Amino acid sequence: MRRTRVLTAVLALAAGLLTGGPPALAAAPPDRPAAAADAPARSALAADTYTWKNARIDGGGFVPGIVFNRSERNLAYARTDIGGAYRWQEQTKSWTPLLDSVGWDDWGHTGVVSLASDPVDPDRVYAAAGTYTNDWDPNNGAVLRSADRGASWRKADLPFKLGGNMPGRGMGERLAVDPHRNSVLYLGAPSGKGLWRSTDSGASWSKVTAFPNPGTYVQDPSDTSGYASDNQGIVWVTFDESTGTPGSATRTIYVGVADTENAVYRSTDAGATWQRVAGQPTGQLAHKGVLDTENGHLYLAYSDKGGPYDGGKGRLWRYTTATGTWTDISPVAEADTYYGFSGLTVDRQNPGTLMATAYSSWWPDTQIFRSTDSGATWTRAWDYSSYPNRANRYTMDVSSVPWLTWGANPSPPEQTPKLGWMTEALEIDPFDPDRMMYGTGATVYGTENLTNWDRDTTFTITPMVRGLEETAVNDLVSPSSGAPLLSGLLDIGGFRHTDLTKVPSMMFTQPNFTATTSLDFAESHPNTVVRAGDLDSGPHIAFSTDNGAHWFAGTDPSGVSGGGTVAAGADGSRFVWSPRGAGVHHTTGFGTSWSASSGIPEGAVVESDRVDPKTFYGFRSGKFYVSTDGGATFTASPATGLPSGDSVRFKALPGAKGDIWLAGGESGGTYGLWHSTDGGQSFTELQGVDEADTVGFGKAAPGASYQTVFTSAKIDGVRGIFRSTDQGRSWTRINDDAHQWGWTGAAITGDPRVYGRVYVATNGRGIVYGDTSDTGGGDDGGGGTDPDPDPEPTGACKVTYEITNQWSDGFQAQVQVTNTGPDAWKGWSLTWSFTDGQRVSQLWNGVHAQSGPAVTVRNADWNGTVAAGSSVGFGFTASRSATNTEPSAFALDGRACTVA
Repeated sequence: MRRTRVLTAVLALAAGLLTGGPPALAAAPPDRPAAAADAPARSALAADTYTWKNARIDGGGFVPGIVFNRSERNLAYARTDIGGAYRWQEQTKSWTPLLDSVGWDDWGHTGVVSLASDPVDPDRVYAAAGTYTNDWDPNNGAVLRSADRGASWRKADLPFKLGGNMPGRGMGERLAVDPHRNSVLYLGAPSGKGLWRSTDSGASWSKVTAFPNPGTYVQDPSDTSGYASDNQGIVWVTFDESTGTPGSATRTIYVGVADTENAVYRSTDAGATWQRVAGQPTGQLAHKGVLDTENGHLYLAYSDKGGPYDGGKGRLWRYTTATGTWTDISPVAEADTYYGFSGLTVDRQNPGTLMATAYSSWWPDTQIFRSTDSGATWTRAWDYSSYPNRANRYTMDVSSVPWLTWGANPSPPEQTPKLGWMTEALEIDPFDPDRMMYGTGATVYGTENLTNWDRDTTFTITPMVRGLEETAVNDLVSPSSGAPLLSGLLDIGGFRHTDLTKVPSMMFTQPNFTATTSLDFAESHPNTVVRAGDLDSGPHIAFSTDNGAHWFAGTDPSGVSGGGTVAAGADGSRFVWSPRGAGVHHTTGFGTSWSASSGIPEGAVVESDRVDPKTFYGFRSGKFYVSTDGGATFTASPATGLPSGDSVRFKALPGAKGDIWLAGGESGGTYGLWHSTDGGQSFTELQGVDEADTVGFGKAAPGASYQTVFTSAKIDGVRGIFRSTDQGRSWTRINDDAHQWGWTGAAITGDPRVYGRVYVATNGRGIVYGDTSDTGGGDDGGGGTDPDPDPEPTGACKVTYEITNQWSDGFQAQVQVTNTGPDAWKGWSLTWSFTDGQRVSQLWNGVHAQSGPAVTVRNADWNGTVAAGSSVGFGFTASRSATNTEPSAFALDGRACTVA
């Protein structure tokens, strides 16, 4: 699965309730600029409390790392290349996202190149974050540290970049905690930056100047983009815990380096000096180094390439630490390998049992090897019975994620679903020899009866991926009838969600695009849907006449090399397509033949009017274009003042001919949100919108005649997801600092059937959708102006207090405060008292103070305005003792609130 996702200012080459963590990574909002002198009066920026969830897909991307804590049962983490990090929830057999608080400016920190779970203090966890080492990511990397299992984070910026989505990202782990002195950590850096060490639990870092080799291996020295030509650097750190005592730094440390001649180094004096390990094999890269201290064996998985896609040869080696003896323990002769080894794990309950993966065995399948005698002999997950037929030691049950079959019907020896590909993460649970998890390019698979393998009975592999949503989203549409959501995704094409809480049975097929770049439907005939996308060989456009349930391919015009953008006429009778590699084209019917459009440049973004079936629009390099003859000819609009670049998305409003909203621009240039009511002949820039990247529409608020407008934008200096119910005169921020999801600039749409519901495209956290607690609407933009229809007699406020996460000495809680009175609040202050000595350590979306048991929370600078009938929310982490009684009474500005 291809995961080279390049996020630029233009485009990305692009379940469970998200109760959220604190905004530890979000910078404070910058000072808000004053409105222009001629701008219309605008109300203060309001806020609404939303519940955020994922439209379930379950997986969808590469999981290069799984880390089990060695001292606490059932504590495990997973890292993704662009979609953040997750913690395993044993009770629900699901994953909880930990980095949703990463904000727009730090979007690169959603790429995680390494994770480390503290074996001494299990509450502590670390993440090395950063997506690209070249200029695709403008920011340096960081080490994120948490003392509450990822519920909140603090950040240590690094003087170099990290590459969670770079070549070699499946090697590792590059970040490690000293198992005896857990204030000491090591980090292997890419790009020739060397080995780094922290002695204060990750708060600060310094280079280990004595380490002699920063790495030499690059995937492709000729790549001028810097992506494949970066030095992959130092790729793993492993401590020999047998050489230390609690409280003192571990003496012996092994480090893996991306250097085919000098892959393994060792220190025997706690990192003061380092030497190349003598006698080591050469010619390949050591992807992993895993130590079995009971037997004194360091196991190493080698490949001739850095992965995660490439690898033609590989070996497994065992190094005996006491004697310095190297032994080739490969399960097959090197001449018979066509893959590299990477996934590597040992059974901590049964020393001498180890497993490894052939990560780059694309065809017919990946292979997993197992040894119970320290690598002397091996068995395989599958063998040939008589070629091409296979005998598997396992059965696979993907009924919980049925699309993992890809709708394929391959010929033997291929099977569906595949055992996997890009299998660089492989871990046996250190407390349970029967549980094993491994990552692939699309999911996390696992088993809970692994030792059946050794008894020659089958074990069952199932997806262990619920809650881990890792798709990059290019486009979203919500038709007025049929399925509520259709999506265009990278890697796995897209889905038709008839139920947002359930995994769809299959992605879009016939054809299966490697990326769907654009989606549209006929506004007055929502069963007619079109999608355009990328495919290595085959058509780049497809049509559906049953609301996306089934598809058939169209025909490409000459020269098409990629999907581009596509638009459906309002009645479904015609289409306009702007593919990559060819100019804009138009057709009547379903694309059996196309004609070139005139008057519009190649590469233009195209959209349709949602009322007039013959009117289409386009944008390219600062110019807006209009066609009134079904896309045959376009005319440049006289409109001026629009962004000069091509980082623009626009949409026409359903039900109103010629009503167009346009968002886009670039930092340092023209950047914002524009509105046209005359078919694009002129545009008015919306004041107070500093930057905007997407725009979409949803059901009008109660009492409002104009549809709700949604945008991912910076408004009055605050970055977020916004809603307007009054045509942009006022805006309500509907996400909060705990729910930011990095970059959200690809697509947004409201739901035409559910007021307030919004679907947000993320670049690696899947499709996020939000529902409002606001039951009102109208011109205030922050909710209804009517009082609560059943007002509580005790006051004008209602409080919901929910503990969302809890651990041995701490907890996380979410508080929602609803205005049940008739008037808007212009600032608020909530007080309560704890009874069990709880102390608030960090709070987001508000400002807190605590004196003894008494806690006071005041509004932040952006969420003080709360309309009648609307809510505001904040969250916090706190310490606790054995008991954690919830507060029973709350007061808002001295008035008692009802507790829900």
